[in-house]
Amino acid sequence: MRTVLVTGPGGAGRTTLAAASALAAAASGRRTLLVSAEPIPGFPAGTEPTPVTDRLDHARIDSGAHFRTELTELQQRASGVLDLVGAGRLDGEELTELPGSPQLALLHTLHRAAAGDWSTGGYDTLVVDLPPLAEALALLALPEQLRRYLRRLLPAERQAARALRPVLAQLAGVPMPAQWLYEAAARKDEELAAVQALVEDASTTLRLVAEPGPAAEDALRTARTGLALYGLRADLLVASRVLPRHSSDPWFADLAAQQEKCLGHWHAEWAPDVPVHEAAHLGRDPRTADDLAALAVPAPDERVPGRVDDPWWIEEDEPGEEGRPAVLAWCLPLPGATKEDLRLVRRGEELLLTVGPFHRIVRVASALRRCTVSGAALTDGVLRVRFTPDPALWPRTS
Repeated sequence: MRTVLVTGPGGAGRTTLAAASALAAAASGRRTLLVSAEPIPGFPAGTEPTPVTDRLDHARIDSGAHFRTELTELQQRASGVLDLVGAGRLDGEELTELPGSPQLALLHTLHRAAAGDWSTGGYDTLVVDLPPLAEALALLALPEQLRRYLRRLLPAERQAARALRPVLAQLAGVPMPAQWLYEAAARKDEELAAVQALVEDASTTLRLVAEPGPAAEDALRTARTGLALYGLRADLLVASRVLPRHSSDPWFADLAAQQEKCLGHWHAEWAPDVPVHEAAHLGRDPRTADDLAALAVPAPDERVPGRVDDPWWIEEDEPGEEGRPAVLAWCLPLPGATKEDLRLVRRGEELLLTVGPFHRIVRVASALRRCTVSGAALTDGVLRVRFTPDPALWPRTS
C-alpha cells in the first residue's frame, strides 16, 4: 500500500490538497482511503471508512472519543490497584480531552491502517492529512522516541521475577502493579513499532503544501533539514493558491510577483528531486469534488521511492598508519542547516543530535563504537562526525 502523508505550513490549504490528492489517486484507478482530523466539505464525517466515490473512502479522526476510550480502558486494566487505594473512577461523560490527545489519536489511526484493521477495503493508497509542518515532523518522530522512553523507563530485564508474581499477588490480594504496567508497556511498544514501520516504509512519502511567500519559504527551508535528519522523502511540493501572473491591478500584480519570485526559488531548490506543482487560486474556497479536481493535483507516483533505509554513511577521513585503523567520518546530509543550530552529544552507543527545532537520538554504527568522537564539521550541507579509534578498545597487531 502506498502511503502519502500530507503536511505544510498552517493556513496553506493542507486539508484541501490532501483531499485533492486522494481524489486524484482514486481517479487513477487506485482504491484509496483518506484519513483526516479536519472536516472536509462534501465528505462524510464518520470515524470508520465511508464511501466518497466508487474508489475513495474517508475516515475522520475523533481525538476526543479516542481519549475517552483509552482512559476508560486504562481504568479497567488497573481496577485492582485503584480499588486497593480507594480511588474513584472517572466516567466517560466527565472526561475532557487533554493537550496531546490529537497526536495520540492520529498515531492510533495509523496503527489501525498498519495493522490491517481496514484491509477489507483492499486499499492501494492511504492519504493522511497531518497537522501543520512543524507539528507533523515532531509527530512522525514520536513513535521512535516513545519506544526509546519505554525501554529506558520500563526495561524488560528489571521486571519482577515471574515466578514470584503469583505469590505476591496472592499476598496483596490484587494483581501486582508491575505486571499490568509492563504488559501495557509491551502492548504500546507493539503499536508504536507498527506505526514506526509504516512511517519508515519504502512506500511512504511526504507531500508538502505551501502558499508561496516569505514565511512559507523559511518554513520549507527548515523542513528540508528535518526531513533529512529523520530520513524522510517528499514526492511533491504543491504551491497552493497561485495567482495569475499578469494583472492590471498594481496591488494584485505585486502579490503575483512576490509569489513568482518564491516559486522560482522553490523550483531551483527542490526540483528535480521533488517536483513543484502549482495549484491555481480558484477565486474561492474549494467546496466540491469538481473544485478539487480543478486544482489538477497529480496522483501519487508509485515509481517515486519513499524513505531511505539509512541516511548516514561512513567514509575514511584520514588513512590509518601501520597497525592502526583509519580515522572515520560518520556523514549525514543536512541541507539548510547552520553550525549555530547544531548540538552533538555522544553518550555510550548513542549520538544525541539537535538541529534547530529537530532532535533525534541515533545508535552509533557498529564500526564506530570502539572509537571516540574527535570532532565534527558541517560542510556543503553535510554533517561529518569524526571518530578516532580508541587504542584501549582496538586489538593490537604485530
